[in-house]
Amino acid sequence: MAQCCISAFVATLLFTSVFHRVSAKEAWDYVDVRDGAHMFWWLYYANSSSASFQDLPLVMWLQGGPGGSSCGFGNFGEIGPLDVDLQPRETSWVNAASVLFVDNPVGTGYSYTDSYDALTKDVAMVASDMMVLLKHFFSKTPEFQSIPFYIFSESYGGKMAAAISLELNKAIKKGSIKCNFAGVALGDSWISPIDSVLTWGPYLYSTSLLDDFGLGEVMRAAKEVQKAIEEGQYDTATELWNNAENVVEQNTNGVNFYNILTQSSDMLKFTTENEGYMSALKRRHVRPLQGQSLDVLMNGPIRKKLGIIPNNVTWGGQSGDVFSSMSGDFMKPVIDIVDELLAAGVNVTVYNGQLDLIVDTMGQELWVKKLKWDGLTRFNQMKWTALEDPQSAGQTGAFYKTYKNFAFYWILKAGHMIPSDQGPMALRMLKMVTLQE
Repeated sequence: MAQCCISAFVATLLFTSVFHRVSAKEAWDYVDVRDGAHMFWWLYYANSSSASFQDLPLVMWLQGGPGGSSCGFGNFGEIGPLDVDLQPRETSWVNAASVLFVDNPVGTGYSYTDSYDALTKDVAMVASDMMVLLKHFFSKTPEFQSIPFYIFSESYGGKMAAAISLELNKAIKKGSIKCNFAGVALGDSWISPIDSVLTWGPYLYSTSLLDDFGLGEVMRAAKEVQKAIEEGQYDTATELWNNAENVVEQNTNGVNFYNILTQSSDMLKFTTENEGYMSALKRRHVRPLQGQSLDVLMNGPIRKKLGIIPNNVTWGGQSGDVFSSMSGDFMKPVIDIVDELLAAGVNVTVYNGQLDLIVDTMGQELWVKKLKWDGLTRFNQMKWTALEDPQSAGQTGAFYKTYKNFAFYWILKAGHMIPSDQGPMALRMLKMVTLQE
């Protein structure tokens, strides 16, 4: 116990000394978005040597899950000024934008609810809560009301970002929220779950991670998910999605759903018939985002630094409940919402990692082709443009194409967490999307 306390004390000192060297101004707070529902946000003002924060955009980052913490994983694992070891991150997005992390939905990260019943049930409820938070945020920080505001997202965060963007656009037109909304970026996003599941087999087969027998098994499992969705049985579809992941693991010797070229010891311990649904979920999708080192950091030095986290709240303590509460919404598509955004003139960007499995690029391309957007035919006829890898001169790091208010970025050598796998390329993409390049 003494050793643990000493380690926490040393970590706190290290955090404080390193943080003061790399960080600019910050702010954080709770917003009571409903009775018994408390949402946490954390803002880093842009820390650029060449421009003030007033001259740079504001980006809100939304993590996936649902139940993944933006203030934890998105911040220390992907784009914040420090990594999990409290070392400065050279490719931090705070170098090019002010970044707002929100633990969303309520119950995620430091956000919490007073009861299970107060957790969100679907993306409409998530968007409603976020409107309350954003109204509070832009009222509390009026200096950001005229600065271009972008929503960037990852995984299920993209599904929530689409719904949030649509409601935000409406709120701005009504005058209930004052901000300069400039666009939404959907990263490896769970926009059309069935298009992802149906392409797992072909993608793994084409990369020699499935044989003919395995391809048949994976496709049969995927078709069961499809049937449940077509019948409107969305809770059943979520359970069958988990079964399909079991089949994938068993036929690939435990492929990593977040990057097919990496494999952790946890992934090798793939499921058995006796493993429970929530146990498999946590092993595959919560543990990679909420590892032990991040858990210790967020419930130790960071909690102490913030100073406003209630004693009865454990960072990430409600993450499983968040997913469970949203399970009926999990497999529902939101392609129609993306169509509404495009029709309303909102700038929409899709970006995806080449090595991602759970939201593979093949599946993203499929749902994009289902859009009713009037620019889709012309977009599909265009050739993509190569982007040089910022880390390797002369090497291609990504492809992209854009038409009117829609863009697609194919990020090479990256899995599900693009900023973690290809930090320099992700930072360049951010600058392009926010019109800094």
